[in-house]
Amino acid sequence: MIELRRQLRQLRKSIDAPTRRKKGKKLLHQCQKSGLFRNARHIAIFTPNDGEIETKNTIDFLISQGCCVYLPILVGEKLKFAKMGKRYRKNKFGIDEPIFTPLLGAHRMDLILMPLVGFDKNKNRLGMGGGFYDKTLSFHLKRKNYRVPKLFGLAFDCQEVDLLESKPWDVPVDGIVTPTRYIK
Repeated sequence: MIELRRQLRQLRKSIDAPTRRKKGKKLLHQCQKSGLFRNARHIAIFTPNDGEIETKNTIDFLISQGCCVYLPILVGEKLKFAKMGKRYRKNKFGIDEPIFTPLLGAHRMDLILMPLVGFDKNKNRLGMGGGFYDKTLSFHLKRKNYRVPKLFGLAFDCQEVDLLESKPWDVPVDGIVTPTRYIK
């Protein structure tokens, strides 16, 4: 798994800036076409780090639609979500986190759009290896018929692999969105 993670990270980092911007626009189009944002007011997303897919167009669109947009904040081994604001600081991984804005727990989000390193057609998600999303969303494993938050991974198409082994602590996502596909 470590080698696969390294290869997939290298692959997504190799995508040039113009292609990233173009794929980011197509990602937004797939999200809109699928109705992903319908009935979602509080939406957590991420700003790209380590070669992750571009989310600027999606963030701008959500804000223009009057949605409350949040970014993940590290709090110990878990995540909270801070409303996007004007001031940021870098966390221990060098990722920008909003400061001076309200923090909410994952259970308060309608939709959480997560980064990923790899995925398969069964909607298994390979993250960076820290388990922050799995620890934060572990309450999902106890609830069979949850309504919110809905969980979706955002990725480049090239991040798809044949099969990922799922562990008991892995929190499944409701779907994966790429610039060309919506897997639900």
